[in-house]
Amino acid sequence: MSSQKLIATHRDGAEIHHGEEICKQKSHQLLDKMHLPRGLLPLDDLVEFGYNPTSGFVWLKQKKRKEHRFHAVGRTVSYDAEVMGFVEEHRMRRLSGVKSKEILIWVSISDIYVDQSTDPDKITFANGSGISRSFPVTAFQLEGGDGSGSNEKK
Repeated sequence: MSSQKLIATHRDGAEIHHGEEICKQKSHQLLDKMHLPRGLLPLDDLVEFGYNPTSGFVWLKQKKRKEHRFHAVGRTVSYDAEVMGFVEEHRMRRLSGVKSKEILIWVSISDIYVDQSTDPDKITFANGSGISRSFPVTAFQLEGGDGSGSNEKK
């Protein structure tokens, strides 16, 4: 299913915002609510944020694709112009539009989660084939910010 069709199926009942400031604020609020670090989606030039609380579907549209370097873990991540997936407490699943550079290739990230039962200080990134890597949650706080509320253990 195309991204436009997927978004269209979740628009009814969704909270939709337009404009960079409000979209960034709403994405931070959602990450806080889901107990995920605020720096996980360091998107710029956001034009739309949508969240359907019934299905958990979220989408973010930015003007163009962005690469971001997470210096604390030495990883570069690419965010497409449209990033979408399903969110629930401590987890983002069925993600599209997020890739991590591993050695010489880009690997799609499909699942991001914090396992509260085994290690609440680690965040795990997995791809569709089941390969995963874990890093300290603190590496994904807002750079230059406090990331307040996003790393609370609940």
